[in-house]
Amino acid sequence: MEKLVIEGGKPLHGRVKISGAKNAALPLIAASLLAPGIHVLHNVPDLRDTRTILTLLESLGLSWERDGSTLRIDGSGLKYSEASYDLVKTMRASVLVLGPLLARLGKAKVSLPGGCAIGARPINFHLKGLEQMGVQCDLEQGYVDASIAGRLQGGRIYFDVPSVGGTENLLMAAALAEGLTIIKNAAREPEIGNLIDMLNSMGAKIKGKDSDRLEIMGVEKLTAAENRIIPDRIEAGTYAIAVAAAGGDAIIEDCEPHHLPSLVEKLQMAGIDVEIGDTFLRIRSKGIQQPIKAVDVTTMPYPGYPTDLQAQFMALMTCSEGVCVVHETIFENRFMHVAELQRMGASIQIDGRTAMVKGLVGKTLTGAPVMATDLRASSSLVIAGLVANGRTDISRIYHLERGYEDIVGKLSGLGAVVWKENE
Repeated sequence: MEKLVIEGGKPLHGRVKISGAKNAALPLIAASLLAPGIHVLHNVPDLRDTRTILTLLESLGLSWERDGSTLRIDGSGLKYSEASYDLVKTMRASVLVLGPLLARLGKAKVSLPGGCAIGARPINFHLKGLEQMGVQCDLEQGYVDASIAGRLQGGRIYFDVPSVGGTENLLMAAALAEGLTIIKNAAREPEIGNLIDMLNSMGAKIKGKDSDRLEIMGVEKLTAAENRIIPDRIEAGTYAIAVAAAGGDAIIEDCEPHHLPSLVEKLQMAGIDVEIGDTFLRIRSKGIQQPIKAVDVTTMPYPGYPTDLQAQFMALMTCSEGVCVVHETIFENRFMHVAELQRMGASIQIDGRTAMVKGLVGKTLTGAPVMATDLRASSSLVIAGLVANGRTDISRIYHLERGYEDIVGKLSGLGAVVWKENE
């Protein structure tokens, strides 16, 4: 098993290119189950999670080939309807095959999902929505066993809380349902818009992109299509925060700044110089040499502040002047990085879903051996390591590799001293 080693205290300068969005690639790959033929996806990141879902598709009968960041998936060979625990246990997004399998085969047996241990994240929204479309769903021995006689039926679906995965699963199912499906209080993340574009290019009839009310008029069949994965806004945000914390002058290119409105506002409130272009962000910061202002953050569904950037922002706030309050409203267990930041000298107190971060004011974090507990927690430890005096060893970096493509190469390109070692 490998670990990541960082020698901190080096400002970041240069350019870093953002990869395709993991959270967009996974549902678009799953959507290839909906139609036979060759689906072509561009700007697909090479990550542990994308490799996992492609292996899952292989187990269902599909084939694929990769050429750089272009992926060709042949949806013609679909013949199996069971997604086993061995594959699904490592990645929650595997549950996204449930809707497409039901729409195309009328049945699906999918293991309850795993992934990062950041909260319960139940799939009841997915199941209740499918039941509204006529599906019989049973939970047996850790599996969802779902089936329907004939086609799915259009339904009226309301989410008590916007669910990204639930919205994506039901969009794919409804695309081949009979009649009209309406999803109210749908999630509005850019990755869902990317999926809607793909489904419509396949022949679906979906209205309401970027809104919380989606209308899907089902069609009898879909066809293979060609689409491009949007840039990863969480990766872009992570590098922006890293430059803000470590100091330096860097351009984050090939990104979509308008997908990060709340982060840009928070960075500017913290006193960070942010230049916004059409496809880039330029971050200029003196790091701890010029104290960063403490800024409170509350995570919210899009377009609010993303939960996937909460841990990274907390790492930045350890360098601030003053006290900030971080309130996590999405996942109940998303403070597992706090204990590791405390090992590096951070002053953080937790009360339920609220963390109070007291900036070090003139001091800095100290390198230490730490352990990644989930994907975004691991990136917060990378940021802390870039800031800290001395050496930081981050173990269990398989979490990091689920969502960040070539992070060692990209950070090294910005001047960071970072490498991998065997544990």
